[in-house]
Amino acid sequence: MALEEKRVLFISYNGMLDPLGQTQVIPYLRELGRRGVKFTLLSFERRGAFEPAGVKRCRSLQIQLSEQNVDWHWLRYHQRPSLPATIYDVLAGIRTAQKLVKQNHIEMVHARAQIPATIALALKKHYGIKMIFDIRGLMAEEYVDAHHWKQGSIPYRLTKAMETRALAAADGVVTLTRKIWPVISEWKGLRGREVVHEVVPCCTDLELFRFRPEDRERRRKELGLDDKLVLVYSGSIDGWYLTEKMAEFFAHLKTGRQDAHFLWLTHGSHERIRQLMRANGLSESDYTAMSVSSRDVPSHLSASDAGLAFIKPSFSKQASSPTKYGEYLACGLPLIINAGVGDSDDLMMTEGIGVLVGEFNESEYTRAALALNALTKQPSETRKRTRGVAEKLFDVRGVGVESYARLYETILG
Repeated sequence: MALEEKRVLFISYNGMLDPLGQTQVIPYLRELGRRGVKFTLLSFERRGAFEPAGVKRCRSLQIQLSEQNVDWHWLRYHQRPSLPATIYDVLAGIRTAQKLVKQNHIEMVHARAQIPATIALALKKHYGIKMIFDIRGLMAEEYVDAHHWKQGSIPYRLTKAMETRALAAADGVVTLTRKIWPVISEWKGLRGREVVHEVVPCCTDLELFRFRPEDRERRRKELGLDDKLVLVYSGSIDGWYLTEKMAEFFAHLKTGRQDAHFLWLTHGSHERIRQLMRANGLSESDYTAMSVSSRDVPSHLSASDAGLAFIKPSFSKQASSPTKYGEYLACGLPLIINAGVGDSDDLMMTEGIGVLVGEFNESEYTRAALALNALTKQPSETRKRTRGVAEKLFDVRGVGVESYARLYETILG
């Protein structure tokens, strides 16, 4: 096998106990490990990982990963004060990574996002190993778009300078979307040079996320949903997620579909949701707000009829691939999403698996509601089509792992 015995250091600033690490890092490493890649994984874990219960979880996960060709090491993530904490983490990461490179005879470092890329730069400079810069979003631009940084501020300039150096040093670059590559490829560091590039969207484990009739029946009975039309939102609220607009859309849908019910699956403030629903003239019988564990999300999606996600469109969001899109589709749900986020416009126009909302106004809401009614009249056909798109575009094994394997083989030879 082309990847047999290849030794790769994978660096993630996200923790492996976090949902993102569980869904967007570990599945890829496990599958590539089965192909012979010997991974050393370095992650930055939050406070909970260093408390007694977290230590136990880490040790258990470490044993599991070691059986799958993944040697996991972790450091503590520091959040505040922001810039000094990040600098401290980078320096600690470089010290630990240098030891791991020598100890495990590393041939390539795979840096997941900008902070790990800073660590990877030091390794490439010192040891001359290959490097992949896996761009999980436009960090500096996202902070500006979210009004956390000002363009031209010290954190912005430091991040862009590091990013330029990482792009110039990278042997391979990964982006989440096709849409952003023509932009990034013209940035300083990449302009005028050949580099191996792969698009790897946020993929989904299709063995976990799938429609199950028994789950639908069980969850609907538990929640008293009967034959209602269930619109679901799964994930964080506010910030990049337009919670007010989602509540507004549901209220509009409700005027024409008295049987509609909104299922909020979030660890965010349920009081915030109650306030928004009341402000839109909705009663508590019109919605359910609940927190569920990640393992229970697929069964609740199976109980639903359509997946909703309104995200603030901006320049930086051209580089985003929301995980929830693949999860919704994998469970047979048509999407109701807004334009201007990653490759979503092309996805919706090409695949016909839901409704793309161009503007947040009544005429667009009416159009979306009518389209949703048509999609839900043929649930079996809709589930088959949406699941098919998930298999074609968002399968962690058939899409994500294959793309990474191709990238690794090209760079490592």
